[in-house]
Formats: sequence, structure tokens, C-alpha cells
Amino acid sequence: MPLRIPDGLPATRVLLEENIFCMTSSQAESQDIRPMRILLLNLMPKKLETEVHLLRMLSNTPLQVNVELMRINDRPSKNTPIEHMETFYKNFDEIRDNKYDGMIITGAPLGQVEFKDVNFIDAICEILDWTTTHVTSTMFLCWAAQVAMYHLYGTEKHLLKKKISGVYPHRLSKPLSPIVRGFDDVFDAPHSRYAEIRKQDINKIPDLEIIAESDIAGAYIFAHKEGKHLFVTGHSEYEPLCLKDEYERDRLSGSNPDIPENYFPFDDPESEPIVTWKSHGNLLFSNWINYYVYQLTPFNEADIGHLRTSSRMQLV
Repeated sequence: MPLRIPDGLPATRVLLEENIFCMTSSQAESQDIRPMRILLLNLMPKKLETEVHLLRMLSNTPLQVNVELMRINDRPSKNTPIEHMETFYKNFDEIRDNKYDGMIITGAPLGQVEFKDVNFIDAICEILDWTTTHVTSTMFLCWAAQVAMYHLYGTEKHLLKKKISGVYPHRLSKPLSPIVRGFDDVFDAPHSRYAEIRKQDINKIPDLEIIAESDIAGAYIFAHKEGKHLFVTGHSEYEPLCLKDEYERDRLSGSNPDIPENYFPFDDPESEPIVTWKSHGNLLFSNWINYYVYQLTPFNEADIGHLRTSSRMQLV
């Protein structure tokens, strides 16, 4: 929530330069507040687990956030009861006329599959186009970041020599970006993927800027300068045992996976992982809701996609 400060207070300029959300008393008296409307497109196989992970992150705000769940199509999910899908999830046709303040599109286990071979590629591309006129800010996680960069910005993904799996240190490239407000200069984040979006390809796009990166994992957080697209190539929403479960799944499948790096004490899979990424993960999601959703979305939902607020806050 914003700081309410007296009109003309000299500290106002300093606070705004640091992207601290504040408003004068006269602004506060005319402020309208309504619940934020967030759409979650869940592409992960274990949908119930992903719901819990992301809803925990979205709950870390004093704003009222109304969440709706969406699926890519009505094909049965191998890991989720059909009753759950039919009760809680909507198809695109059911929501295509709606407007949303924010949207999250999750990753999917498709890193080794060419985009043209993804069986729902036409559907996801239609949804990506729809977000540009029906959503104020969209967050793309892991594989979703790859396909969004491919479709919206014409950037290819590149397969890695081996899967990157583990928890890696990252540094801030744009420490004054509001999306990383409160982050330490160096912080940890989990990654689990077979492909990457190369830094040099991102830098070719004038509308995008890299905000946080890793010497090992590459570009981690990058965003459109107006806040309408936020790309996160890792999994800051992961719970403590997610990487362990993925490692065990891959091991049992016979793929002979490497032990996730910087995750198990002494690289011993029998040990309990040490969690070093949750604080920044919570900040990432709360900052997104505050700066990229709440502060940028119009008060009138009908205006979403047609105008952007003149700036309750300067993003760059």
C-alpha cells in the first residue's frame, strides 16, 4: 500500500526516485480502489501443486486479489482429477471477452520440444495476442517466457547442452527497477529447464531490459519498459521439495539426471534441501502486483488494453 505524505514534503522527490510508492494527501483523497483481477493460465502437469505455489505468492499483499483459473484446452489432465478441472478451470472461450489487471502464464515441461511441435501452439499464440488488449501486465514463467518471446518478439529459444537444475546466485542489473525493490544485490533463485533465452537476443529489443541475471543461469528477470510483460526464466515460486521431486522423477525414468546444484547439503540427495530463495520470491510477486498491476491498470476495467495510466509511478 502507498505511503500517504503531506503535499509539498521535500522527501517526496527522493522517495519517487527510489520507486517507493507514495502519494500526497490530495491524491489520496481522490483515490479509487477496487479488487485486482488476476487470471492464471496453468500449463503445469501437477496443477493442484502449482495452484498452491502461486496462490501463496499472490497472497502476500494487502490488496484484494480475485483469481480465476484457466486451462489451455479441455483435454484430460493426467495428474489432475477431471472433477477439479471442470469445477475450477475455464476455457479461453469463456473468458475471452473479459479484461484482467494481471495474468500469469506458467511453465510447462516442453523445453526440449520445438514450438511448431507443441500440440497447443496455435492456442497459446492466440492467447498471447489476446493479452496485449485484455490484460494490463502479464507475467511469464520459465517455458511461458520462452514461447512469449518467440511469438511476441520473434526471439528463438536455444537448447542447453544439459538441463540446468539447481539454485543459483543472481545479481541485479537494474537495482532501481521497482520489480526488484527490496532485493539484495545478490540473491538465489531456482532453475529447472532445458533451454534458454540468450542475453544478446534480449538486448536487441529496445522495449525490453534485463533486470536480474546469473553468470550460470543467464537472464533471469527481464521486462517491457512499460511493465506490460514480465519474464521470469526460473521458478521463484517453487516450494522446498520441488527440485527434489523433479530429480527423483527423472532418475526413476532412467534419464540419469545430475544432482541439482547448490540445493542439497553436500550434494547429498538424502539430505533435506536448504531454502535460500523464498524471501526474494515473495518480493517478486508482491512487487509485480503493486507496481506492474495495481499502479498501472486503469480504474475502469473497460479501459484495459486501450489506455495506460499516466503514471502513478515511473517504471524506468
